Amino acid sequence: MTAADIGTGIAMVLVIEGLVYALAPSLVERLLEALRLMPIDARRALGLATLATGMLLLWIFRG
Repeated sequence: MTAADIGTGIAMVLVIEGLVYALAPSLVERLLEALRLMPIDARRALGLATLATGMLLLWIFRG
């Protein structure tokens, strides 16, 4: 993995996040409110599940 790969990954995250904020700002507010109401342990589990899914997708797509 090169610095260009890392930069590309960060850029893609920013593009997708920017699209979400531009196209559905009220949805983002509702999601943030739902996260705020969620217990810390559930947020941690969600984060770990998201991390594992991302790692699995990287493993599949990058070989």
